[in-house]
Amino acid sequence: MNIYLQLFISFVQIGALSFGGGYAAMPLIQQQVVTLHGWLSPAEFTDLITISQMTPGPIAINSATFVGTRIAGFGGAVAATVGCVLPSCLLVSLLAWAYLKYRNLTLIQQVLTALRPAVIAMIASAGVSILVTALWPQAITVSGSLSQILGTALRSANLRAFLIFLGAMVLLVRFKRNPIQVMLLSGVVEVAYQLAMRALPGIA
Repeated sequence: MNIYLQLFISFVQIGALSFGGGYAAMPLIQQQVVTLHGWLSPAEFTDLITISQMTPGPIAINSATFVGTRIAGFGGAVAATVGCVLPSCLLVSLLAWAYLKYRNLTLIQQVLTALRPAVIAMIASAGVSILVTALWPQAITVSGSLSQILGTALRSANLRAFLIFLGAMVLLVRFKRNPIQVMLLSGVVEVAYQLAMRALPGIA
């Protein structure tokens, strides 16, 4: 199948099924681009989320553009982006008309209420998946007793990423800092660490 058509079909599915916004779409994007087609590795997918979050615009559309460019250049970016946007344009137009006409129906309110927990679960799933990939870049073997598994997980964890994660959580939750500022500060910390490692390799 033509790569442009593959990208278009994949992101049509993502755009049609990603209820709850960009973060809720992350598990669907991961399933398509990492698991099903192998276009990106898990580490590259984590980088994709970071870039999509840092750039202006909806995260799902930014992700589609990034993946399309990565796989098939400008044409791939257009195919993936159009595929991601098209279902939303059609469905939102239809749902807006239906909602305005039937919004007082009890059934509609019940459906919307039922969707909220599912959206929260999808967002949580994406968050956990990204966190695991960031803290454990290399896959670990899960075997042995619980203490052995925990020991292996602790030894193979990226301590620096864990400390940056904790610092970011404190800034976001305790001090209510702007997420963009926190992301920029995290990047500065990593750059400073890498420069220090190059200047003082003996301390690594």
